[in-house]
Amino acid sequence: MSRTLVYLFDPLCGWCYGAAGPLPQVLESTGLALRLIPTGLFSGSGARVMDDDFAAYAWSNDQRIERLTGQVFSERYRDHVLADRLQAFDSGPSTLALSAVNLTAPEREFEALKAIQAARYVDGLDVTRVETLTAVLANLGLDTAAERLTRPDSALLQVNDDRVGQGRALLRRVGGQGVPTFVLQQADDALQLLPASAIFSDPRAFIRELSAGVKS
Repeated sequence: MSRTLVYLFDPLCGWCYGAAGPLPQVLESTGLALRLIPTGLFSGSGARVMDDDFAAYAWSNDQRIERLTGQVFSERYRDHVLADRLQAFDSGPSTLALSAVNLTAPEREFEALKAIQAARYVDGLDVTRVETLTAVLANLGLDTAAERLTRPDSALLQVNDDRVGQGRALLRRVGGQGVPTFVLQQADDALQLLPASAIFSDPRAFIRELSAGVKS
């Protein structure tokens, strides 16, 4: 088994969107494979309504992420997502969409995640709606995944539940604090928790940390 960078995430996590900027460079520089595992942090009991206080907190946090990473949080997102009191803060539908991609085209899951993030944070679309998500997947040519999402069967729902359960278990096992959490999985399955903050403040330091872990 090759060494893998395991990425524990939630599709509605702003810091996870921030990590999408430097992450391709990290993968290219280290040659590591990427494995995405959702934690369901903002789904189920973690979902919530979007009220004025939470929207203000989110926008303030988003601006900090944009300053640090250069990832765009648009005014359209502010006006059409954060200002929409009928739109829940619920990552369940997006997580299910990514599980559909994982089932049908797993090598494109990171691409699909970035497209869903851009749909929300740049285009200001409602990614809690299945119709939005199927359109995003279809635009990527992921028609089979889009079809699975439109009519989720027991197999897809089980895979989704298993992935979220695995993500939460791994987060506890390595002592991760929320998302994003990055874990280096060695060829012998040994796990090394990585300092996620470095990918934002100093991606080159994060690459060096990864490279040192790969060599050890």
